[in-house]
Amino acid sequence: MHPEKVTVWCGFWSGGIIGPYFFQNETGIAITVNGERYRSMINNFFWPKLDDMDTEDMWFQQDGATCHTARATMDILRERFEGMVISRNGDINWPPRSCDLTPLDFFLWGYLKSQVYANKPQTIDALKVNIINTIKQIQPDLCNKVIENWTTRIRATKQSRGGHLNDVIFHK
Repeated sequence: MHPEKVTVWCGFWSGGIIGPYFFQNETGIAITVNGERYRSMINNFFWPKLDDMDTEDMWFQQDGATCHTARATMDILRERFEGMVISRNGDINWPPRSCDLTPLDFFLWGYLKSQVYANKPQTIDALKVNIINTIKQIQPDLCNKVIENWTTRIRATKQSRGGHLNDVIFHK
C-alpha cells in the first residue's frame, strides 16, 4: 500500500507564487500528472492567473517531465510565451540535472517542506491547508530576492561554462 500524498504545482515569478494547484480527482485523492491533466491545469488554472499580469517579458521554465514536454503541451505554452519557453524541447533547452538553476527546486520546494511539516499534519487535508497557508505568507520581496539569486546562478553557470556552482551555492 502506498502512503497518501499530494501532487502540487506552483508557478514562481518575481512578484509572487502562482498556486498551489493540486492534481487530484473529484474526491481529493492525488492523481498522476499526464499530458492531458497538465494541459488542463495550464488552460483552466494557470492562464486565468496570468490574464491580469503583464507577461510580455515573462519566460516560462519547466523541467523535462514527459507531460511537460509533449508536443501538445509545448504548443499551448508557445502560444502564450512565444520564443520564451525554457524546457526540454523548448525554445531554449534546459540543461538536465540542473536543479540549482530553478527557483522552485533551489528554494520553494525545500522551503515549503520545512514549513508545512513543522506542525506534523495528521491528514492530507491538513497538509494541503499548510501548503496553501505557507504559500500565502511568501511575500513578493522574497520572491524577487530569489529571482535575483537565480540570475546570479545563471551568470555563474555561463562563466563556468556549465560547471558546478559551488561558489554560489556554498557562498565561498
